[in-house]
Parts: sequence; structure tokens; C-alpha cells
Amino acid sequence: MAESIYGLTIFQWINHEVVDDIISHCKEKNYKQGQTILQQWDPSNGEGYILKSGRVSILIGENRIAELSEGDIFGEMALLSEEERSATVIAETDIIVIMIRIEDLINMINNDSNKINKEIIRRIEENLER
Repeated sequence: MAESIYGLTIFQWINHEVVDDIISHCKEKNYKQGQTILQQWDPSNGEGYILKSGRVSILIGENRIAELSEGDIFGEMALLSEEERSATVIAETDIIVIMIRIEDLINMINNDSNKINKEIIRRIEENLER
């Protein structure tokens, strides 16, 4: 699972030690097969999810547009904006997710060790060099 987390687009250019630090501040949550995790048009709750185990379906309206499995991320737009949820997510099997909350990320940037701040600065410098 760890290797698949490092490969996620959101983490792929971030030092593995920083990713581990972020994940260590997150909570896990279990959902049962058939349970709705996110409902289209609901207000954003500032949480994104990494699928640790199991499978989910992504629906827009009644149309199933994707199926995600271990290591996939969903709901990540809530980490960037407060817009309504753009899709419904339903557990196809019993699942475990790692919840990434925007508040946790902000607190880590403001209060935690310099690892995350250094990583942000490193990424900004890389982008400026391009």
C-alpha cells in the first residue's frame, strides 16, 4: 500500500518521509459494502480519501463512470475548494479509507516540523526554475 500512496498524483513529487508524516496525521475509517461515502451535490466537508482496501464506484447521476481500488484517491477536490461534491461514491465491497482533512494539512504546515514547509519551498523553487 505504501508504494501506491507514493505514486498518487497528489504525492508523486513529494519526499516519501513527508508523505509518511502526512499519512501519520490522518485517520482511517471503515465503510460497509453498499454504503454511500460521498453524495453528489452535498457540501464539501474538506476531506479527501485514499482507498486503503476494497473497491468503490463513482457515479454522476445514475451513471457509473469509474471504479476505484486500493491506492486510488477520491474526494480530493475538497482539499482545494469548498464546492459541492461532483459525484457520488459508493462502497462496492467493505472498504477502509485514509481520510485527509484540509484542517490537518494546514495545522501540519503551521505547527509541525519543518519537513512539510521545506517540501513546499522545494516544490515552489522547482516550479520557478521551469
